[in-house]
Amino acid sequence: MSTDTQQVNQNSIERLTFTRNFGVIAHIDAGKTTTSERILFYTGRIHKIGEIDEGTTVLDWMAQERERGITITAAATTCFWGKYRFNLIDTPGHVDFTAEVERSLKVLDGCVVVFCAVGGVEPQSETVWRQADKYGVPRIAFINKLDRTGADFFAVLKEIRERLGAKAAPLQIPWGREDSCKGVVDLVTMKSVKFDTANPSKTPEIGDIPAELLDQAKQYRHDLLEAAAEYDDRLMEKYIHDQEPTEEELRRAIRQATIHSETALHEGQNKRPIFVPVLCGASFRNIGVQPLLDAICDYLPSPLDIPIPTAHNPVTEEELKLEPEESGPFAALAFKIASDKFVGELHFIRVYSGTLRSGETVFNATKRRKERASKLLRMHANKQELIEDIKAGDIAAVVGLKDVKTGDTLCVEGHPVVFERIQFPEPVVSMFIEAKTKAEQDKLSTALGRLQSEDPTFRVRFNTETSQTLIEGMGELHLEILVDRLRREFNVEVMTGKPQVAYKETVTQAVEKIDYKHVKQTGGRGQYGHVVIKLEPAETKSGISFVSKVVGGRIPKEFIPAVEEGVMDASRTGPVAGYPVVDITVTLYDGSFHDVDSSEIAFKIAAIEAFKQGILRGRPVLLEPIMFVEVVTPEDFMGQIIGDLGSRRGKVEGSNMRGSSRVIRAYVPLSEMFGYATAIRSLSQGRAAYSMEPARYEQVPANLAAKLTGRG
Repeated sequence: MSTDTQQVNQNSIERLTFTRNFGVIAHIDAGKTTTSERILFYTGRIHKIGEIDEGTTVLDWMAQERERGITITAAATTCFWGKYRFNLIDTPGHVDFTAEVERSLKVLDGCVVVFCAVGGVEPQSETVWRQADKYGVPRIAFINKLDRTGADFFAVLKEIRERLGAKAAPLQIPWGREDSCKGVVDLVTMKSVKFDTANPSKTPEIGDIPAELLDQAKQYRHDLLEAAAEYDDRLMEKYIHDQEPTEEELRRAIRQATIHSETALHEGQNKRPIFVPVLCGASFRNIGVQPLLDAICDYLPSPLDIPIPTAHNPVTEEELKLEPEESGPFAALAFKIASDKFVGELHFIRVYSGTLRSGETVFNATKRRKERASKLLRMHANKQELIEDIKAGDIAAVVGLKDVKTGDTLCVEGHPVVFERIQFPEPVVSMFIEAKTKAEQDKLSTALGRLQSEDPTFRVRFNTETSQTLIEGMGELHLEILVDRLRREFNVEVMTGKPQVAYKETVTQAVEKIDYKHVKQTGGRGQYGHVVIKLEPAETKSGISFVSKVVGGRIPKEFIPAVEEGVMDASRTGPVAGYPVVDITVTLYDGSFHDVDSSEIAFKIAAIEAFKQGILRGRPVLLEPIMFVEVVTPEDFMGQIIGDLGSRRGKVEGSNMRGSSRVIRAYVPLSEMFGYATAIRSLSQGRAAYSMEPARYEQVPANLAAKLTGRG
């Protein structure tokens, strides 16, 4: 290896060592964006702190975000804390935009999970935690809003341990409570950290621990040493012999536990709960943010610390092991697409290996076609900075790609590689949409196509029975935002119907033999396709599975894909009420062909008709989405709210106290939840709040199914 190559590799290792790719995730209104804005301020990326209530935040840049005070789209930015470079993604907290969290966690190395010190572990907190579990993302917990009335750091700590199953280890405890919150006690340094809330630019004051907190600090310090020692042999040796570790030894052990307990659990190598460092503060009052930045540097992984996601060669199917090296073959995942009125589509990519330079050609291994990266951009929310190259470990945006979708892999043609695609949840709500004038019909089609390419949970389909265009999404708010964007960004005036539930259809019994022969003779060459299939109910959320068990050349291999395509096409519209068919395994096990008349289209038609017949014989039923609903209300209104949920076919699972409020948990059909925001305000004099997220699909009661299918 030449001296120059060694120097390049050394520079690359140093750059990656000080890189942190992380996201901020949480339940809605826990303080994600407020925390992210403080991170930008303290790292010098912005010089004035934006506030959500004033609509002046940098990361919530969309008009709809500023008007509603919520995050809708994940915003990426780059900033520096000392010698560390942060690639930060601020994600939405509302369940309707959960796809933004999903695709962000797919490419991030770590995350900060923000919890409200009053609300604790809320429904979407659990959802984003499970998403982080799914991708094996190491995390830090930040208990925010310590200055709020009813804040309880230790109660939230207990909830994280019990409800999320994590070994949550506080690195800090609060100094002061509610209005009297002054700062934190650092259990690693055993010092107090006091913040000047009126002057956010002032450096925090480090001092001795107040006498009234000393015993509590010693106890939690002991608990921290015990927890970290489980994951570090050297620290365990000192702990057993009552030897005090140095600050550096303790930090190293905490880092080891944070990164490797998550990785080991994700890869099935151990069954211990993951280790999660817990910090605290009040971002709005500028308390606790600088120590959080230090913790991100100290404990979250660099791109060198965690394995690159599994990849394979699309030609040979061989599994590939990639290394995060600038000099290696280029490999990146396109995880997000955004429209920009000046440059067109922006493709956000995470580079895992190699280097891409502006103007170079890349190979889309998913689509098997070449693309040209005409420009490379470093993003700061909606602002752009031209850069010459992007290297292993970077997150950036590319301009000029024509046929790249979310989840596609970009690489070098001579070294093809494909990463596992991102899995997104299915839409649960739909509504019809049409342009107000015929002249705007083409504009609407173009705009809907652009929005679909951006958002994998947004679907557009044409209902042939009603001749209507339907848009489908994750909730009322999701569709409302998209319609608003059509009007503002694309200048398309549209009319919409009321939101409808995205029902599904399935079968309740197996059908062992469906024999269908498609024969058509019209003079000259005819059509001949003959399939014998069986249908079986499958596990929930399994979709449609196709298995071919044809033996002995009864159907030539080249026609099998056409049979599968026919099954998939037929499953998009069920025979009960025209909804998609799900959770069925279709097995092709026999059939026949004609030397002259057989063709792909003939076998496709045969498969479509066989599938339709099988569904009708399999006792088909309608399925409806069931939502997990959590209502937080003063106790005075508990009876009315439970009664109302019952009238909506809801099943109340239980309730508990959270501070002075009562938390009610229930499962309710989505069809009964439209307009609930207005209803709950009326029931509680505006004092209750609720959140909901998709839980599962269940069979629609027979009397309601009859109405939906027009038979009641």
